[in-house]
Amino acid sequence: MEHPQPSAAHAPDRGAEVHPELVALLVGAAEAPPEWAASVTPQARLDGDLMLDECELAALAVLLRERFGPGADLAALRAGLDLAGLESLTVGALERALLPGRVS
Repeated sequence: MEHPQPSAAHAPDRGAEVHPELVALLVGAAEAPPEWAASVTPQARLDGDLMLDECELAALAVLLRERFGPGADLAALRAGLDLAGLESLTVGALERALLPGRVS
């Protein structure tokens, strides 16, 4: 999938950054170029901003479970959301829900 280039709208908030390991997993799942990592902010929506498709989300789910264990279950998290919740799921919410205390 074609991924958006980093923009000022997605510039990282220096007060709250995504753990580099989670950023690396997102970049890997998306098969995106390294500069795409600048788009991965706590406020970035997986769907609307990062433009992750279902195949990339499935790859991310596998990577998360391999790295952080069965508690990092992206599929279960997404299954519990309605359409609006899926559309508004952010990287920060993903990090808080699946990796509490593991990355910070």
